[in-house]
Amino acid sequence: MNSSPLKAAIKAIDTSSLVDKVEDSIVELLRDRKLSVGDVIPKEIELAESLGVSRTVIREALTRLRMMGLIESKKKKGSVITSPDLFGMMSKSMNPHILDQETLKEIFEIRLVLEIGMSDLLFHRITPEDIAALRAIVADEPPATQYHLFNIDHEVAFHSKLYEITNNKTLKKFQKMLLPVFDYVHHSGLLKKQLLLKTFVSHKELVDILENGNPEQFRAGMRNHLENHFARIFDL
Repeated sequence: MNSSPLKAAIKAIDTSSLVDKVEDSIVELLRDRKLSVGDVIPKEIELAESLGVSRTVIREALTRLRMMGLIESKKKKGSVITSPDLFGMMSKSMNPHILDQETLKEIFEIRLVLEIGMSDLLFHRITPEDIAALRAIVADEPPATQYHLFNIDHEVAFHSKLYEITNNKTLKKFQKMLLPVFDYVHHSGLLKKQLLLKTFVSHKELVDILENGNPEQFRAGMRNHLENHFARIFDL
């Protein structure tokens, strides 16, 4: 009598493990067959025979793939491969309140790296209208000093415009997910608090570089602009 719950638990674990393996096998099978977006995937019975498992296990694995956005059901066609909304899936778990401290710090670092690395995209795609828009954003900002790190409203407006100028939709989606984490980490006490902030390149100076400089100068300027954030990570 006492062993029944244990047997049930073991069975549940084994079933879950099998579905995990079948899920991976289906993805590998689709890759091997070089199927792409819009292609119909094999039917359940064919997958069950190929992988040597029951249709119930296949059905559960396919349900997972649908939830991930990898496949979808089409009338009269069956299941077809789709292009998943990667950031739609990630955004559900990109909640700073449920992520561990190490992950939060690493996401903070990712944003710093992205903004230094977007230099060439900006110079290739920026327009005079973009420069004017950036000028309007920074018009009311105080000069860079040793006494503040950044104003969150100015920071969001300016850096969001930079992501927009890249005209990279994937990058813009990623930035929208990063901002709440960045703000949370900044205020959470996870990073070192500097006693004296270093003077840094301001948003206004970054706009000057975008208008009159080159990608290399902008990379250096953005690195300097973010200096105080890097110092909180590396104790510079």
